[in-house]
Amino acid sequence: MTPENIAGMAYINALDAVALTDHNTCKNCEAFLAATKKHGILGICGMELTTSEEIHVLWLFESLESAMRFDAFVEQHLLKVKNQIRIYGNQLLYAPGDRCIGEYENLLISGTDLSFEKMPQLQKQFGGIYMPSHVEKKTTSLISSLGMIPPDSEFLVYELNHPREHDRLCALHPYLKGKQYLTNSDAHQLIDMKTEDNCGIIEVAEKSYEGLKRSLLS
Repeated sequence: MTPENIAGMAYINALDAVALTDHNTCKNCEAFLAATKKHGILGICGMELTTSEEIHVLWLFESLESAMRFDAFVEQHLLKVKNQIRIYGNQLLYAPGDRCIGEYENLLISGTDLSFEKMPQLQKQFGGIYMPSHVEKKTTSLISSLGMIPPDSEFLVYELNHPREHDRLCALHPYLKGKQYLTNSDAHQLIDMKTEDNCGIIEVAEKSYEGLKRSLLS
């Protein structure tokens, strides 16, 4: 799952766009954008943030600059727990060309001290799009952590791994009705990346972050 390999697999799978959303970091996004550019693919900088309630929140950013500003902010709020390589594996950092330049020492799948209710404030501060991740999942989701969708939630899009769950979830949680949902690979290994034939298609006016944003928020 190096930046070059992710971009290469996206090209083989005939995808038009792919986002890198590592847990609690954007530090490999620069290398990732360089790799996607080689293949003519729209690369999107992102992050899967873990809140203080253990809720995973997917973020997509319009630029590397905004992603790295968010990265620096999140790093200050990440719980300082050392990574145990034998249990969790390596957390390698890459420069363009898949040149390994180091390893992140603190465990990136640990939580932060940022609560879910702060997400709208962070969006105003850093831009981007945020969405609760895999809302139907029995762990690390908005519903599993809080037991409900807060009535004052301001998110406009949420991630749903299994679209067949949509009607059931909306019946149980009416505040999801009327909101857009995004289904994606949520790939943690190359073989899990969707292909042109089995992915959900989003029609966009232009192949750009802004085009994607307009389609998601319309």
